[in-house]
Amino acid sequence: MPNLSKRLVAFQGERGAYSEIAARTFFGNEIHLSPSQTFDLVFRKVEKGIAGFGVIPIENSLAGSIHQNYDLLLKHRLHIVGELNVRIVHNLIAHAGISLSRVRRVFSHPQALMQCQNNVGKLKRVEIVPTYDTAGSVKKIMEEKILDGAAIASELAARIYGMKILRRQLQDNSENFTRFLILSRTAQPPPNANKTSVVYSVKNVPGALFRSLGVFALRDIDLFKIESRPLHGKPWEYLFYIDFAGSPKDKNCKNALEHLAEITTFMKVLGSYRRDQGRKV
Repeated sequence: MPNLSKRLVAFQGERGAYSEIAARTFFGNEIHLSPSQTFDLVFRKVEKGIAGFGVIPIENSLAGSIHQNYDLLLKHRLHIVGELNVRIVHNLIAHAGISLSRVRRVFSHPQALMQCQNNVGKLKRVEIVPTYDTAGSVKKIMEEKILDGAAIASELAARIYGMKILRRQLQDNSENFTRFLILSRTAQPPPNANKTSVVYSVKNVPGALFRSLGVFALRDIDLFKIESRPLHGKPWEYLFYIDFAGSPKDKNCKNALEHLAEITTFMKVLGSYRRDQGRKV
């Protein structure tokens, strides 16, 4: 990737969100950040050129796919130019000087609350308060001086807002990873791109989906993921999102995509990029 240190990167959430951690891991720390309240706003900032890149979560190893972002990939004219797997480590965060015994309310995003429900359930007389963002919950208890509250969020959020970590590793399952996508207005496939994402639809007739998947099987192309989403305006018809091994620069993949275009009613290549096979801490 080129030098992106001076580019603005948009992400959903407040400063200290896990998406910020993903952005800093992918681009480096010397970047400008654009926190955004919604995923749709992230897409719009990149599409309008307000931000050079966007970072969005697409899938969690425990909670599954983030369907809203699959729909937004179709809605907006952006390209996937990278991906990153980030380990999600939740922490219980409160004001300095507040002990665990004083906590009566726990704030966080519903997914984070779900991922920590067993450990949170061990706390006595605690009310669960869902919020729109993990880091935003830390910001909330800091700004509103909520002394009987704690938030579930990243260590980075605790540092940014000057708060104290009461308990680390609060998640019930340590194998908690989120896959993030890097978005751009322009396609920027790196020379070593080895993963491609496409979305398509087929006629609602017997064997149509089987034939569409066959274009990859015939050429021994590995499929990493298949995701279906409702085709809006056509009840019980679907769009299929597929991640496969390779790049359109590869002859096999190029032929597969040309074959797929012939048997589908709609097809769009969402991006070709380098697959992240690691597990980032």
